[in-house]
Amino acid sequence: MPKPKKQPEKSEELLVAQNRAASYNYHLLERLEAGMVLLGTEVKSLREGKANLRDAYGVIRAGAVWLLNCHIGEYLPGGGYNHTPLRARKLLLHKAEIEKLDRKTDQKGLTLVPLKIYFREGIAKCEIALAQGKKKWDRRQTERDKEAKREVGEAMYKFRHR
Repeated sequence: MPKPKKQPEKSEELLVAQNRAASYNYHLLERLEAGMVLLGTEVKSLREGKANLRDAYGVIRAGAVWLLNCHIGEYLPGGGYNHTPLRARKLLLHKAEIEKLDRKTDQKGLTLVPLKIYFREGIAKCEIALAQGKKKWDRRQTERDKEAKREVGEAMYKFRHR
């Protein structure tokens, strides 16, 4: 009697860092997953959760996508083999994706914003988004919409649980 095949488990993601301000400051138009070229001590620091995407952004130079201003803290046991925390890191994408992003970032006001860094099946990944900056009134409108949605949810909850 043949053994039943096991269902492949959903690949688990281990979230390391998230840029929460990105959706507040930008209209996120398109999201992509990219691999990252990292040093050994950087991977170990990421596993410890020592990463910050607050001021990070992506640029396209010489046909490659680079992640700049991403702070990955030093790995303390690394000693003299440690990395510099703010070094430029190459993101791995297909050539067609890079060309498409290059064409779109040439348009006025579009930029590459990293949203999160995570591990999928043991490999470090970075989710980046093609984004357009919000104006001040856009941010205020987003806050108003979020507040209205929260109030409606609270009212519905109170109505159901009387």
